[in-house]
Amino acid sequence: MPPPPRPQNNGNPLLEILIAIVAPAIILMKFSSEQHLGSLNALLVALAFPFGWGVWGLVKERKLGLIAVLGVISTLLTGGIGLLKLDAQWLAVKEAAVPGLIGLAVMVSARTRWPLIRMLVYNRQLIDVDRVDARLAERGNGTAFEARLRNGTLLLAGTFFFSAFMNYVLARWIVNSPAGSEAFNEELGRLTLLSYPVIALPSMAMMIAIVYYVAHGAKQLTGLDLSDMLHHHADGQAK
Repeated sequence: MPPPPRPQNNGNPLLEILIAIVAPAIILMKFSSEQHLGSLNALLVALAFPFGWGVWGLVKERKLGLIAVLGVISTLLTGGIGLLKLDAQWLAVKEAAVPGLIGLAVMVSARTRWPLIRMLVYNRQLIDVDRVDARLAERGNGTAFEARLRNGTLLLAGTFFFSAFMNYVLARWIVNSPAGSEAFNEELGRLTLLSYPVIALPSMAMMIAIVYYVAHGAKQLTGLDLSDMLHHHADGQAK
């Protein structure tokens, strides 16, 4: 049960970790017994945390982003597997399917005029696009830069495929008890805790490396420093 994407402008990653990872894991592992909430109620309460966090992000942003929607759907599917007491292998399939679908969408975007990395990094809210494009045209490096954007998008898709593979392996390794049982909840809690250091942190490191790859390429191809490429609005906000 990976955490849903953090709403933009939240500015508090520690709060996200507490709400989407720590709280659900503690509830599943410590309060699933019949002496406490019971397996069903504990599952519902635990899932309410990441689900509420994802919905709050959608309301705050006032738009339906694909990744945020998939995060909410992922939480609902996890709850459905527990409530319907489906075979535990379906949890592993669900864990792999969500990042896998995102990876496919990212990979397809690399073959279009608007690879996803362009929307995430090379956009007018962040970059002085006119200035960078003019410098690329002046040096005849426009085609080379587009190729780097596409390569960056394919690398980004690779991080989601890595997440899908690791999600499946981790879920199959940890969650083996019948869905809806106390043991299932406890294993789901351990999966939630381990998914952050084993999957989320390496994926985040990969994404940082991809941003560096694109930024370093832009610097080489334009001859501009990063501070010269940033849009003056973004630069002003950083100050």
